Amino acid sequence: MKQFHDNAGRAWTVEINVAALKRVKGLTGVDLLEVLDGTLIERLIRDPVLLCDVLYAACKTEADAKGVTDEEFGCAMAGDAIEHATEALLEEVVGFCPSPRDRAALGRVLKATRTAMERARDLVEARLESGELDRAIDEALEQATLPGAHGRSSIAAPASSDSTPPH
Repeated sequence: MKQFHDNAGRAWTVEINVAALKRVKGLTGVDLLEVLDGTLIERLIRDPVLLCDVLYAACKTEADAKGVTDEEFGCAMAGDAIEHATEALLEEVVGFCPSPRDRAALGRVLKATRTAMERARDLVEARLESGELDRAIDEALEQATLPGAHGRSSIAAPASSDSTPPH
């Protein structure tokens, strides 16, 4: 079982077992075992709404006991809470895999995904620090203010009523 805290300070326990898999699939339509195909991890990481729906479904028994609705749960999920919840969920799914080979392979996929995301973040930070983004903005603004850069409108003015033939 893995834990994370939401932004309201509540601790949540993610435990992936057959009951949780059925509940998540029934409430969200998401089959958490699709992580073995490799596409679900990316979907969950790129779609925080889907991720929070899946997390709420996984934690629904606990949420019901705490009297927390899906709306309240979602309101308390942002920033670091989402990152920690994602880690907890994915690590639990890896741990659930019945086959040791699948667990090992999925663990490697998860590690590679994290590494790729960190490298992408490093690249963005390097571009920001290098001034590359500022130069691109300056260049775009310069191009937009050059004479003739605005072009002519493609929308013609309506014809005058004097030149419009009667019906």
